[in-house]
Amino acid sequence: MHITPDALAEEFSLPTAATRLDFLSRRDSGGTALNTVTEVDEDDWRAIADIGTSLDVEESLELLALGEVVSRKAHNSRLTGIRAALRGGAGWEEIGAALGVAPGRAWDIFQELLAEEDSDAAASARELAGTRPSS
Repeated sequence: MHITPDALAEEFSLPTAATRLDFLSRRDSGGTALNTVTEVDEDDWRAIADIGTSLDVEESLELLALGEVVSRKAHNSRLTGIRAALRGGAGWEEIGAALGVAPGRAWDIFQELLAEEDSDAAASARELAGTRPSS
C-alpha cells in the first residue's frame, strides 16, 4: 500500500487525522541520525530507558501524508467557518482577525471559496457577505 494524502483522507476524519498526526509527531525524536538496530541484553531493560523514540519509514511517510490531509481538510472547513461567522453576526474585521488577515483579504478569501463551490448556496452567501471592506 502506498501512503498518500488521498488514501488517508478517505480513512480519517479531520479530528482523527489531527490526533494521529499529533501522536506520530510526539513519538518522533527529531534526531538526525539514521535509525539503527542495536543488540541489547534481553534481560536488561535499562538499555532502552534512555533511547528516544523514532519513527520507521512507514510511520514517517504517514506523518508527512497526514500533515497534508489535515491541511487540506482544514482548508476546506474555511468556507463553513466564514459562513457560520457571518450568520452569527460577525463582521469582516472579526473574521479577518480569526483568519489572521486584513478584513478585505478575508472577504476576498470568502469570494474565492464561493467561486470554487458554485451553487445556489454560494449565491445566497454572496448576499450575506455584503460589500468588500476597504481595509
